[in-house]
Amino acid sequence: MTALTQSRAPAATNLVAIALCAFIGLAIVTLAGHAQTSALHDAAHDTRHAAGFPCH
Repeated sequence: MTALTQSRAPAATNLVAIALCAFIGLAIVTLAGHAQTSALHDAAHDTRHAAGFPCH
């Protein structure tokens, strides 16, 4: 019988990773939602509407 050992990351490491991912995701949505240049607006327009983020 072979025993499998698992390395578990501390809960604090998981929380930091979750917080970082949430921050990056929120930053992307916020920056894309408030972009005023026409190229960025046109590129993100349909994605914003699909996500329910108003842009007009």
